[in-house]
Order: sequence, then C-alpha cells, then structure tokens
Amino acid sequence: MSDIITLKENREFRRAYTRGRSYVSPDLVTYIIKNNTNNLRIGITTGKKIGKAVERNRSKRIIRAAYSSLCADIRPGYDLVFVARAKTPYRKSKDIYRSMKKHLTDAKILEKRI
Repeated sequence: MSDIITLKENREFRRAYTRGRSYVSPDLVTYIIKNNTNNLRIGITTGKKIGKAVERNRSKRIIRAAYSSLCADIRPGYDLVFVARAKTPYRKSKDIYRSMKKHLTDAKILEKRI
C-alpha cells in the first residue's frame, strides 16, 4: 500500500467518534467504523492536552510509523481514527505498534499472516 488515504473532514471524524467502536490503551485510543468504500482510511488526532507542537507532531509521527508497519495486514473497507493520549509522545513506535495491533486484533480486522 503506497498511498495512505486520510480522513480530512470533521464529519468523518465525528461519525467515527459517535458510531464507531472504540478500543483504549494507556497510550492510544482507536475508533473503528465500516465505510461504504473498499478503501482503508485513517485519521490521526492529537489534542492540546498532549503538549506543545513538538509533542503533538511526535505523537502523529510515531502513530503513522506504527500504522505503516501494520497497514498491509488490515482488511480494507474501514475508517480508523487514532487518538493520541498524554503518554504517546514519550513512547517508542514499537510500543504504539503493540497497542495498535491489539486494538485491531480485538476488532477482528487484522488479517493473519501465513
């Protein structure tokens, strides 16, 4: 998967927050909802509680890195919204990868490699 399709509009994020399933860990929250396309779309949000711009950008970077490791194994047809938490900028991408993998496995949208 070369291009990452992102959610851009507020209504797409709100739809995931209100109607989607949520999975929570100390460093990441994941909202998952089916979409009407055959694409896998993601959105990453970080609030001001995370810290200043440096911490928020680092959070987005490590979430994106963890997602890029998993994106080939995720079934298409879903919108995923990843929300950074206060601990996120101080974690390594491996830790975020583990949390993300657990969330996607619990949601049963992660395909198993042979």
